[in-house]
Amino acid sequence: MTVSAARRAFHFAAAQHEADSSTRLTPELLVKRGVVNLRDLEKVAPNLSIQSVNGTGTMNFYLRGMGMRDFTQNNVPSVMPYLDDVAFPIATFMSGMMFDLAGVEVTPGPVGFTHGLADTGGEVNLHTADPTRTWHGGASEDIASYARSRTNFFVSGPLAHNLFFRLAGQMNEGGAWQYSPSHGRYQGAANEGALRAKLQWLPDEKTDIMVTGHWMDDESETTLVRPVANFQPNEPYPILPYKQANWSMAPDFAKLIGRPANLVPSEHNMMWGATLRMSRDLGFARLTSISSYNSGRIAEYTDQDGTTWHAGDSYRNINGDLFSQEVQLKSRGGDAPLQWVVGMYYNRTNMNQSWFYDQSDTNKYLTGTSYLQKQQTFSQYAHVSYRLPGRVTLFAGINHESDDRHIQNVATSYYYPDGTTSVARFAPQGALGNQVTFETGAQWQALSNLMFYFKISKGFKPGGFTANTTQVQDQLAPFKPETDLGYEVGFKSDIIPNRFRLNGALFYYDYHDQQYLSVVALPVGILAHYVNIPKSYTYGVEFNAELHPLDHVYIMQNFGYMRGEYQVFQALNKTATTAQHAATGIWSGIYSDYAGADAGMPKLTLNGSADYRLPVWGKYEWETGVDWMYRSQQQLAPRSYGAYCLPPYFQLGAHTTFRPANDRWSVTVYASNLLNRQYFESGAITTTTYFWIPGPPRFVGGRFGINF
Repeated sequence: MTVSAARRAFHFAAAQHEADSSTRLTPELLVKRGVVNLRDLEKVAPNLSIQSVNGTGTMNFYLRGMGMRDFTQNNVPSVMPYLDDVAFPIATFMSGMMFDLAGVEVTPGPVGFTHGLADTGGEVNLHTADPTRTWHGGASEDIASYARSRTNFFVSGPLAHNLFFRLAGQMNEGGAWQYSPSHGRYQGAANEGALRAKLQWLPDEKTDIMVTGHWMDDESETTLVRPVANFQPNEPYPILPYKQANWSMAPDFAKLIGRPANLVPSEHNMMWGATLRMSRDLGFARLTSISSYNSGRIAEYTDQDGTTWHAGDSYRNINGDLFSQEVQLKSRGGDAPLQWVVGMYYNRTNMNQSWFYDQSDTNKYLTGTSYLQKQQTFSQYAHVSYRLPGRVTLFAGINHESDDRHIQNVATSYYYPDGTTSVARFAPQGALGNQVTFETGAQWQALSNLMFYFKISKGFKPGGFTANTTQVQDQLAPFKPETDLGYEVGFKSDIIPNRFRLNGALFYYDYHDQQYLSVVALPVGILAHYVNIPKSYTYGVEFNAELHPLDHVYIMQNFGYMRGEYQVFQALNKTATTAQHAATGIWSGIYSDYAGADAGMPKLTLNGSADYRLPVWGKYEWETGVDWMYRSQQQLAPRSYGAYCLPPYFQLGAHTTFRPANDRWSVTVYASNLLNRQYFESGAITTTTYFWIPGPPRFVGGRFGINF
């Protein structure tokens, strides 16, 4: 018997024969590129934007131009996040889980045909590491500029011959790089800890039972926003240097929200959950059941105007729970020409949210809106593929999803300086979405190292509610579901096996009833409201290249380019509507035609890395490299310029690592934003200002890790 082995330069060889354009990431790459939270995934995937809500840990996802800016987080995201195949419609509940990972997949386009829930923009799936059959463990300590510290550990092994466990955790502290002149202190320090435990039981050779529990506590300070447009020129604010920012906290507001008077913009979050995964080999197929329950309390204080005025101070409370149940039957795989999967997914969400707002320097009162929202979704899916002679495979999938949601007990309270309070209560509202979506296509394995595919797919995302400061009943009118019809053609190739891999895709999405945060004219004035854009489109191209041109050189490059336009879109003209009100005293909407306007996503995204690995003395390895990321200008509002466009930016990082060949320990020195560029990650509007959220300056750090 002869046994031979070769170290492959590239990962995910089996995925090279799958008809998709997913970006698959190894845990080693995530560590090397400094991907420590969800937003960092922008560094390693094309056409992906993950933007913070007002500088907090709450994120909005955009993939290939499809996404929704949801600052109240009470609606389904257009790009669904998953943790170990469990969907998180409240994306914030998945915060703090980017540790001890087995890998990450970013899948663009309509989804829901092989697992989980339907969606229009795609999904981001985090896979955490499972228990091991032998004892393993490890720990790392990462210390960087601005007193930032990141600690990770795991231990894994057998408790009995058929019982295995894994315990992992992380703690993040420090890193405050913004300075507030008005408070004389630094702002933005992390204070976050998380634990995850897994217990795996194999009662027999056909059955696998896994119980997972996780907990996370986050008391981190948030990033302060930077005002870039002042809507009150009679109240000027100072233009501060890049790393400086301000905020305000009025004593009355602190008393109203029940927090200390010296509270700084920060998180006060705790999330926990448990998942039971059971699978059984039935011979002809594998039956899998995934039951999950997650609960969380989110409390976020932000100053949205970024000044010492009391004009945009916001405090949000979310108490919610998620329950989901999936049952799936899947063919065993192998070389059989027929492959199939059928399943059902149920999801239920309960959310109590309250939103407090301090505009006492402008409106002379404080407000607080509270509500209860209940939602449940039932989805059924099936997918089948069949391999024909000539290396051609046909595939098709279908999904039926029904979403039922209700918002009730909506009340807005007004708190006046004289101590009086008035309360406005509103009638409940409901929204029901019911849609069948599909996927169909073909792939051709032209050569053993070259595959082409084409697919057409339809996506669906339920409607929902505008749930910010509610002033009139009309604000609670539900917006409609959105759908998209996508066309994608692509190829996957290992042009020179183990030396040069190139994958690419062309895509076009016909978007209907896109959900968009806009404004409407109501009897009390112009108010924020989600609207549906009747028709728009997005198209583009993606490439992923991996090169191993020389024995010690490894290069990766992602390229993403896309364009999007609104085809049918009538939006409120705030300036004309306000002028008409000044002349007539009546709020009546005047609309502008935005047909042909840019859809407002970065057109060009580039990210990649180049590494040099060299054996040293036969027992060690030295690796050094650089990584980079570029994002072009992003238009934040249709046909707008100046403050309403995020400037383009380029980021450069570097690292060097020394470790033994057995990987028992490693020492790394690294730098992020090596050129110390000033850049901005996202932007939004509040009552008195338009603001941008700045990105971190240069961080230089060192990391030491041990494994056993």
